[in-house]
Amino acid sequence: MGSVTDRINALIELKKKAKELGGEKNVAKHKEKGKLTARERLDALFDAGTFTEIDMFVKHRCVNFGMEDIEIPSDGVVTGYGLVDDRPVFAYAQDFTSRAGSLGEMHAKKICKIMDMAHKAGAPVVGMNDSGGARIQEGVDALYGYGEIFYRNSLCSGVIPQISAIMGPTAGGAVYSPAMTDWVFMVKKTSHMFITGPQVIKSVTGEEISFEDLGGAMTHNEKSGVAHFACESDQDAISRIKQLISYLPSNNMEDPPVVDIGDDPKRIASDLDTIIPDDPNQSYDMKAVIRQIVDNGEFFEPHAHFAKNIIVCFARLNGKSVGIIANQPKVMAGCLDIDASDKATRFIRFCDAFNIPLLTLADVPGYMPGSDQEWGGIIRHGAKLLWCYSEATVPKLLVIVRKDYGGAYIAMSSKHLGADIAFAWPSAEIAVMGAEGAANIIHRKEITSAQDPAGKRREKIEQYLELFSNPYCAASRGYIDDVIVPSETRMRLIEALEVMANKRQTLPPKKHGNIPA
Repeated sequence: MGSVTDRINALIELKKKAKELGGEKNVAKHKEKGKLTARERLDALFDAGTFTEIDMFVKHRCVNFGMEDIEIPSDGVVTGYGLVDDRPVFAYAQDFTSRAGSLGEMHAKKICKIMDMAHKAGAPVVGMNDSGGARIQEGVDALYGYGEIFYRNSLCSGVIPQISAIMGPTAGGAVYSPAMTDWVFMVKKTSHMFITGPQVIKSVTGEEISFEDLGGAMTHNEKSGVAHFACESDQDAISRIKQLISYLPSNNMEDPPVVDIGDDPKRIASDLDTIIPDDPNQSYDMKAVIRQIVDNGEFFEPHAHFAKNIIVCFARLNGKSVGIIANQPKVMAGCLDIDASDKATRFIRFCDAFNIPLLTLADVPGYMPGSDQEWGGIIRHGAKLLWCYSEATVPKLLVIVRKDYGGAYIAMSSKHLGADIAFAWPSAEIAVMGAEGAANIIHRKEITSAQDPAGKRREKIEQYLELFSNPYCAASRGYIDDVIVPSETRMRLIEALEVMANKRQTLPPKKHGNIPA
């Protein structure tokens, strides 16, 4: 056995060998692709000197196909915990240099243990995925491993923030765990996600497609919406993960951290008084409105490339985190469609789960018309938005900036769905539909029988505008709490947030609702 000194030296050598990952040759090949190693990724995530590794000496138990003679350092995944900006975080990073980071029984047990620890500690968990998939030699034990991870993803959902970084290949069953987490970061050119790869697709359907087009970062950020962030490099992804964490509480029992970044809560945003065009059909950039309202003009935007007709982002008001949902008039006139509904729904539910107040900025002419939308299920997808706003119990603030028509008016956090404080700008138009369409329906016979149909039509449009295309009819019914000067919006929202800070609302006792699919 040797002396105590010998044993200590042996331990040091074992740890040194484990930290060499898959060996010098495999590490060099890995880094040639511009990728960080698993250990470098964890070092970049955690505050210097705070990462503590666990389960370094775990080994696989497979004895099939000669695996009993194959040693896989740390069984292909590095796990542990540490501090991110002085706050506890748990993490794992798959090691592609060690047997392609393939997942087997013990590999999965390491991930499950770190998830269990995060759950019990009430701290976020970050998973860095870079794996060739299931370790085929382990057969059903690998499938067991994936199932155990998925089960924990479900248990942790709404309890602790779960963040996935796709930093290499992620295929087959491996894609479902990231999809079950709250946030998915992908790295351009080096990360891929798909259920079946290009070769299988070609053999089954005859379609030829590249890895990048099938499951690359921009594909999943622009087309599928599976990923929320497209990053330039591993380092960029990790930096943005840390930025995201700064807006979030550690668990569902805490409030988000307050960060004073020095912006005057009573600052007047004069540019907002002239930001809305006089022509109601002219677009403008809603992000410019957001910048004027939030602290230092800073916001953090998930899904920036997906469903651009709606914006979701994190920001701060007087140092407090808020989740913002805003229609974007620059894209599709800000109409709601299937993808926009799905995008907003999941963001709202995340914020509600983690005690992040909601701010909605509405400028929406309605739901997107068309057979593609109807056949694609705009009814059930659009209903999600009604559902999640109604379900949310965090403080809900609303500012109607311009158009707010029909069912979309109801869906965008109206008083009728539980908005706590609703403001409107003088430019707000709150009605069942636009004045032209309304006049054509209400006064169709009168217009068509008139000597001057065009003149009569203009007259009826103006009449409708006078009656409904303003905020005052809704305000007279109490559906709007106040019509405010745009430049005072920041100040009024901060006051409202303070007033509603201790909001208490409970839903009827039930196991869970049945949200539209």
